[in-house]
Amino acid sequence: MLALRPARIGDAAEIARLLGVLGYPAEAAAMADRLRAILPLARHRVTVAQAGHAGLLGWIAVERRLTLESGERIEIVGLVVDAVARGAGIGRALVADAERWARTQGFDAIGVRSNVTREGSHPFYESLGYLRIKTQHAYRKLLK
Repeated sequence: MLALRPARIGDAAEIARLLGVLGYPAEAAAMADRLRAILPLARHRVTVAQAGHAGLLGWIAVERRLTLESGERIEIVGLVVDAVARGAGIGRALVADAERWARTQGFDAIGVRSNVTREGSHPFYESLGYLRIKTQHAYRKLLK
């Protein structure tokens, strides 16, 4: 039976493992540090999916953001489901959890950004009623 629950520091290794599935490798210790910083913040929510006592099947991270150009909004900032568990409704359950949290925060909308290379995620979000509102480029400059 699938269970959703708030993430804990002890989930760091599994969250890091799943993050590697997305191509963002992270060490368990670094993930534990990130979780220690994020989990106490009311503006963040990290939910994990688990079945039985096995490892995590997926996780979602949601953030309440305040920006000058858009004001305050809720955004899904990370979602991953283990490859062996895809197609079983875990992603849908995690997104539904994020949407419920957004409503409890007083919001009537939620957003997500999906890399153009993640072609499988686009129809997934669209099937859940998400509309593509823009396409953009992301830039990074290394500061030495």
